[in-house]
Amino acid sequence: QIIFQTTNAGYETEDAMRALINWYNNDNDTHPLVKSAIFSYEFVSIHPFQDGNGRLSRLLATLLLLKNGYNWIQYVSLEHEIESNKSDYYLVLRKCQAERPNENVSEWINFFFDALQNIQEQLMKKLEVKGVQTKLSPKEKSILIFIENNAGTKSGNIAERLNIPNPTVKRILTKMVNQNLIEKFGIGAGTNYATK
Repeated sequence: QIIFQTTNAGYETEDAMRALINWYNNDNDTHPLVKSAIFSYEFVSIHPFQDGNGRLSRLLATLLLLKNGYNWIQYVSLEHEIESNKSDYYLVLRKCQAERPNENVSEWINFFFDALQNIQEQLMKKLEVKGVQTKLSPKEKSILIFIENNAGTKSGNIAERLNIPNPTVKRILTKMVNQNLIEKFGIGAGTNYATK
């Protein structure tokens, strides 16, 4: 079970939330990215609700980023990124909270920024793929969609299911591997393909 320090329920929680919101609204010196990271950390640490504080803190961080012009955040999932790194998330929270209320949250800010950087890179890759996809022929698009829905498929399966000659499928697959649209696994008869 994950245990970290939270604010005592009742008046202390109300006062802490009021102080957090006042700080956020009145601090014009701190960069919006840093403010979003700190707000998220403080919200989780205050823990104003019985359940769902982590998810809500990430939702609020997303909202604060949107309000500060980081519009790309609506196309990715900060929640999914944090969930994928849950053990690191709890580790960083516990480390920072060890000195509460006088903690240094720079490690949390670094974790938060790493998460933002990861999801931004994922978005850029998706946009690159979409850009390439618009340049694909109908056969190439159908092969790519088939591979997306059937990870680990072989060229013979693609040729048979899509009714495209096997040499044509192999040529298109080689091209797609070179364009970084798909990955090739195995050798010889065991060669199979999946999207990146």
